[in-house]
Amino acid sequence: MRPADLIMLLLIFAIMYFLLIRPQQKKLKEHAAMIEGLRRGDQIITQGGLVGKIVKVKEDGTNEVEVEIAKGVNVRVVKSTIATVMNKTEPAKT
Repeated sequence: MRPADLIMLLLIFAIMYFLLIRPQQKKLKEHAAMIEGLRRGDQIITQGGLVGKIVKVKEDGTNEVEVEIAKGVNVRVVKSTIATVMNKTEPAKT
């Protein structure tokens, strides 16, 4: 393998890292921060397309939230399937 071939291989790897791997890692960190910031009253959209309001955040290690999708209709949703938070609620003032 010639030195020029090695340089080209390293250059291709560097380009792939900055165009594909690094942005994906940044997106994962942002999603994890969004998941950690979920609280009661937030309006969310799941990856399956369900739109609802969080009525209960379970802290017992189940990694779930309870979401009201219609009046009186609550479903349990795994936190990692939440795609976006539409409306953030303000934290309670003490």
